[in-house]
Formats: sequence, C-alpha cells, structure tokens
Amino acid sequence: MPTEPAPGCGGKPKPLAIGIAPLGIVSIGIVPMGVVSIGVVPMGVFSIGAVGMGVINACVVGMGILVTGVNVMGVWWVGMDGMGPRRLGGAPNAIHAAHHHSPQSQIQNRDAYPSRQVALQKARQLGCKGVHAMGSLWMPCEEHPDDSH
Repeated sequence: MPTEPAPGCGGKPKPLAIGIAPLGIVSIGIVPMGVVSIGVVPMGVFSIGAVGMGVINACVVGMGILVTGVNVMGVWWVGMDGMGPRRLGGAPNAIHAAHHHSPQSQIQNRDAYPSRQVALQKARQLGCKGVHAMGSLWMPCEEHPDDSH
C-alpha cells in the first residue's frame, strides 16, 4: 500500500510552510528549506536564523554566498567575525581581515593575497622575509604575528 510522504518531506513545496523540516516558498520552523527560510537551521535562497546555509544569509552562524551575522563564512560577508575572500565594508584590498593585531604589534595590518608573488612584494615592504599560506591565499612574512601582545 503506498504511503504519503510526511508534510515537507519530499512533498510539493507550499506557498507557506510551518513546522519541523517544512518545505515551501516561505518556510518557518526547525530546519526549514525554501526560497525564504526562517528558523533554527534554515536552508534556502534567503536564510534568516541561528545557523543558515544559502545564497543570502542573515544569522548567527552562516555559510553562503552573501552572509551577514556574528560568525559567518561566505564569498562576501558582513559581520563581527567571518571568513571569505571579500569582507563588505572593509578596505578595497582587504581580502583577509579576520586577524586583529594589538597596537604593539610590529605589523599592524596584514592582508592575504591570491598570488604568492604579491605577498612576497608586500613582505619586502613590511621588512619581513617569505610568505605563508592562509587557506588558498598568501600572507606576507614567514610566520603569522603573535596576537597575544
């Protein structure tokens, strides 16, 4: 005997879906999936919630293309702390800005660069030797500065 799928689980998206794992154009609940998702772990084109995954996220911890929140990862991000190639609202060349250095630090502002050569040139300007990898990017100087000053 055929069984009906649980609401939101493999079913046709509704215009408005509310509940646990709702699937809809606008989804509200726990683990919502849809074009606009609001909830605890939202997944969708626009995700608003505690942990979001989607194209545009506004959440506490999020992963996506454009992300706004407290601790986020994305291609473009805005927030207190985040990781990604480009921080919106940062300096035009600030690709990597997740490290905060004390005023006593010799090197006040270090950026990461997509090219090892560019990072080497910056290292020479800063008066240090070599470069080091930061994910898929390169940072000047052989070692990262000590943030504990």
